Parts: sequence; structure tokens; C-alpha cells
Amino acid sequence: MNGIKYAVFTDKSIGLLGKNQYTSNVESGSTRTEIKHWVELFFGVKVIAMNSHRLPVKGRKVRPIMGHTMHYRRRNARGIITAGHRGGGHKRLYRKIDFLRNEKDIYGRIVTIEYDPNRNAYICLIHYGDGEKKYILHPRGAIIGDTIVSGTEVPIKMGNALPLSAV
Repeated sequence: MNGIKYAVFTDKSIGLLGKNQYTSNVESGSTRTEIKHWVELFFGVKVIAMNSHRLPVKGRKVRPIMGHTMHYRRRNARGIITAGHRGGGHKRLYRKIDFLRNEKDIYGRIVTIEYDPNRNAYICLIHYGDGEKKYILHPRGAIIGDTIVSGTEVPIKMGNALPLSAV
């Protein structure tokens, strides 16, 4: 079995077996069409619907590139609350994302993939060769252990950053 690692057996998945619904763990780089093809090929069933969920890796938080955001009630110039229906929300730390990617020609390795509560996206923690650690937005298809680099003479690959003049 190419992309299917193993079947998952929990109380919920055993209950789903009675309804001809199967639960399995697949390789992280697989696409939905590949998974559908493998299931139809090996199990001899027609896949009608498929749910997929990529679990983020729980890792240690890097404090120097995190900060606090202030959740407060919205008040006008007179100090009167004008948006009473908007609460403070859940307390969360702000992850400082490196959108500029100005570490030129220094290779970095993806260490963790985490969910960012401040935006509906996953982020990656990058350890660069010079010892610096930064968060970037998770490039689709990148996995833990991949190396990325930014610069003008870098190969065009998922996760690498090039200026528009070099594309």
C-alpha cells in the first residue's frame, strides 16, 4: 500500500465500520485524489465522500518571536462602549510572522508546523543556519525537515522565496 500507513481503531472508528466508513492514517504528502485512488484500488470500494484532517505538531513555543495582543472593549473618544456585542475573546499569544523573508541565501529547516490562532492558517517554525528562529506561513505541501531558502539565485521550489524579477 503506497500511501496508506495503517488503519486506525478507536471506539469511534469501530462504530463507523458498521456504516462502511473506514478510518486510516496516510502519508503526510498525499493528496486527496491519491488517497481516494489507493482506497478504491486496495479495498475494492467506490469512494463517495472523504474527510481529511491534518493534525498540527505540538511543539515548544519560542517566546522571543511571540507577544501579547490586547483584547479590549471598543470605546469611542468619550469612553463609552460602542460595540457591546463584541467580547474580548479567548486569550492567545501573537506569533510574529516573517513576511519579508530577508534572510538571503541562508538555508532554514522546518522544525514544527503549528496552527496560528490569530489567523486561520498554519505556520512553520524555521531554524536558520545562522541560529535565528522565525515563523513563516506554512507553504502547502511542505513537511517537517524540509529546507527552504530565500534569495535571487535559489531554485523555484515550494517554500523558497524569490523576488518577482527572478521568477
